[in-house]
Amino acid sequence: MSEERISRLPVPAESELPADIQELFAKNREKPGFVPNVFRALSLRPEVLRGFIALYDSLMAAEGGLTKVEREMIAVAVSAQNHCHYCLVSHGAVLRVRAKDAHMADTVAANYRVAGITPRQRAMLDYAVKLTRASAEIGDEDLAVLRAHGFGDGEIFDITQIAAFFNYSNRAASALGMRPNAEFYGMGR
Repeated sequence: MSEERISRLPVPAESELPADIQELFAKNREKPGFVPNVFRALSLRPEVLRGFIALYDSLMAAEGGLTKVEREMIAVAVSAQNHCHYCLVSHGAVLRVRAKDAHMADTVAANYRVAGITPRQRAMLDYAVKLTRASAEIGDEDLAVLRAHGFGDGEIFDITQIAAFFNYSNRAASALGMRPNAEFYGMGR
């Protein structure tokens, strides 16, 4: 096990991991230039890491509907509600890079309600935050608001799934005490 403390649980040495996970880590060293600590922490259970990446990619790298910037905005707004240090730092960095707007990205992380975003994006984040704070209170009227802002059923599904995914991952990251990579802090600045 590695000595570096990036999680409250032990992190396996890379040489002990299955070949496909070692290959994933090697690809990450090429681009973005480091292995995200979430991958390293989840490698304690390689099958969980594989599932996490598959779901993450299906939600965050999808083409069409929501933009990649909007997907990251959801990740950041939900992570802010959950006070998830790892995801605020890592997805805040990705949002800065993708949006090419550090001010907007940092404001979404602090308080999306005062960020320079469109009314459509505000409605999207209001819904994601309501799902985070009070999912049992989501009703038809919430979807009607999204539809009034031009969101279709597929986009509403994606907003819901992304918010739900980050509620899960925020809780896991916080409980395990995952620490963000130092590289995230300077990205997009």
